[in-house]
Amino acid sequence: MTVVALVLACLAPAVTACESAPVRRPERTMMAPPPTVEPRTAPVRTTGRGPELPKKGAWLGAWVKPQWHSPTGRAEALDEFNRAAGGKLTMAHMFNTWTKPFPGQTERAFQAMGKLQMISWAGTDTLSTVSGEYDSLIRQRAEDVKAFGVPVLLRYRWEMDRPNLSASVHSPADYIAAWKHVRAIFTEVGVTNAAWVWCPHADGFADPNRDAAAYYPGDDQVDWLCADVYPGPEWASFSDRMDHFMAFAREHPRPVVIGEFGLTEKGRPGQRADWLREVGPYLKTHPQIKAALYFAGKETKPLYDSTFTDDPESAAVFREMATDPYFAPPLPDLTASTGPPSTPAR
Repeated sequence: MTVVALVLACLAPAVTACESAPVRRPERTMMAPPPTVEPRTAPVRTTGRGPELPKKGAWLGAWVKPQWHSPTGRAEALDEFNRAAGGKLTMAHMFNTWTKPFPGQTERAFQAMGKLQMISWAGTDTLSTVSGEYDSLIRQRAEDVKAFGVPVLLRYRWEMDRPNLSASVHSPADYIAAWKHVRAIFTEVGVTNAAWVWCPHADGFADPNRDAAAYYPGDDQVDWLCADVYPGPEWASFSDRMDHFMAFAREHPRPVVIGEFGLTEKGRPGQRADWLREVGPYLKTHPQIKAALYFAGKETKPLYDSTFTDDPESAAVFREMATDPYFAPPLPDLTASTGPPSTPAR
């Protein structure tokens, strides 16, 4: 019998405005042995878009599922989570469907809180994207991001390597063509404040039956590398999953952001805290990693709870990490907004 693993997808239920929720997919039973990864020592750089990299340390932030799916509700949820973690988190994360306008009032609320933001944009069918069907929509998003005026990380069609997305992603070549098409329109519009984040699932590197690297658009197309990392029912360690991805990242001169990490399994007593306890030291020993975002949410279908509500031990571990000065390097200038959003309030 195969086991199942939790991965994250951008869903759009009637009561939410595209909040990401885990979905279950079959997990391969054969895993490659963890590689031995030496931290990258050569300099990393971007193609010149988005925030200037911290000289030392890594920004830490979160996506937090709100009680009320509104700009105020999202800001309050993040603020409550941040205060519980010691009040030092510097980043905020927001998910958007393909057709939902952004940046909007939620991003404005996060900006008012002084947070550097990662905006996840779900993408759509790659063939339709390349055909030009959505060019006017893409151009409007580009205009709105440019008008927002502050540096952001733009995570376009994350976890593109998941098998359950094959009907819309089609193939690595189709995905790369769609990426280049969308990014080219942003370039035409003159968007320089958004860094393009390429973010497969870490399982796409650890599983020998998958090939996440085949979806890589190229160093000239990517500003930040990224991976989503979860323990899964088999409780693979953080380093086990990250080592496979970092073996790839070491060969590319780009900064790394952990797009999502979280404790989506209940585990035996102390197992959640033990898994989380490994994250901070791992990030510190891999200076190519410049940011990490926790995923804090609770769902019943599928069942998961990555919050710390009933897990004070893990909450203490996360707070220790979140209050470490290494994870609060200075932020770029976030006051350069050029006026009110051109998109509707949400």
